[in-house]
Amino acid sequence: MPIVDISEKFEVRREAIAEGYIKLRKETIEAIKKNEIKKGDPFETARVAASLAVKNTPNIIPYCHPIPIENVRIEFELKGDGILVRCHVKATAKTGVEMEALVGVSVALLTIWDMVKYLEKDKEGQYPYTEIRGIRVVSKVKDDGSPRA
Repeated sequence: MPIVDISEKFEVRREAIAEGYIKLRKETIEAIKKNEIKKGDPFETARVAASLAVKNTPNIIPYCHPIPIENVRIEFELKGDGILVRCHVKATAKTGVEMEALVGVSVALLTIWDMVKYLEKDKEGQYPYTEIRGIRVVSKVKDDGSPRA
């Protein structure tokens, strides 16, 4: 099946928020809080990686349309045994931005894992505790500018 024909659609403001969670060891969370990660700040690195991923979604997912991304915002929340990451994406386009938000949050989570993996490995070099989970779209908005009742 080829790319979906959106030529008859109108450009409207679109927003999506996706989130996901990475479970980490307590010691890793403490090292992040104390800014002791060898590779640097995992949040700033993940923010940049996610922004690049959002803009490159059509290069990663074959049938996604290239769209003009107008805003990307990444949020991090230390929560319990890990980090909740949210990716907000905005564009004025003929198609939605939920795939871009999902790719952004996924890459942010993977980047955090990469930054802290040396702290997460057990004696055998495995990751028995580390887990990425709950990646999902939490909000999708299509605003065509028409008045709401």
